[in-house]
Amino acid sequence: ACLSGDETPASQKREERLRKFRELHFKRNEARKLNHQEVVEEDKRLKLPSNWEAKKARLEWELQVDEKRKECVAQGEDYDMVKLLEISAEDAERWERKKKKKNPDPGFSGYAEAQLRQYQRLTKQIQPDMENYERQREECGEDFHPTSNSLIHGTHIPSKESVDRMVEDVEKQIEKCSKYSRRRAYNDDADIDYINERNAKFNKKAERFYGKYTAEIKQNLERGTAV
Repeated sequence: ACLSGDETPASQKREERLRKFRELHFKRNEARKLNHQEVVEEDKRLKLPSNWEAKKARLEWELQVDEKRKECVAQGEDYDMVKLLEISAEDAERWERKKKKKNPDPGFSGYAEAQLRQYQRLTKQIQPDMENYERQREECGEDFHPTSNSLIHGTHIPSKESVDRMVEDVEKQIEKCSKYSRRRAYNDDADIDYINERNAKFNKKAERFYGKYTAEIKQNLERGTAV
């Protein structure tokens, strides 16, 4: 059989090549588009905070908890009890071991930190009296939440129970401090460089902070070679 001019092997090869060329061109455009999208996404990820992944995981976990809590409320179940039932014994034991290993007392690092820890400890012990709170709110009315125009200063008189509770709390603090405070032993061989007890405490503090800088001056004074 004879082939027409349009159906010669040369024309068929040419059509095949053009078809492959169009496919390659299409694939190149698709790859270029995908590469551009990846570059844009990578640029977005680089501009995000370093802890974004952790925040995202935390938000997703909170959403799951909220949904689970709503489901429990709709079914009339206690979410805390359902949550405990889902925890395995191994996880519970591991968490208990981690709690025991934790040392809640970081030790003394400064008076400001110690004062903050004491404040947090005392505020956790406060048990609010809601009955007294509601009674005061009814008695004061709008002045219960004072503004710049309110004249209620000095009108509040604490109850005897509140005063007794404060006195008891202060006495507990004094008793606790007395257990940890001790008078330092007096050293008879130490140099006397003070005129009274208060001056002795000041000199000890000065020696603790500046002793390494004044050691040579003291030695020169003792030898009589000070300039």
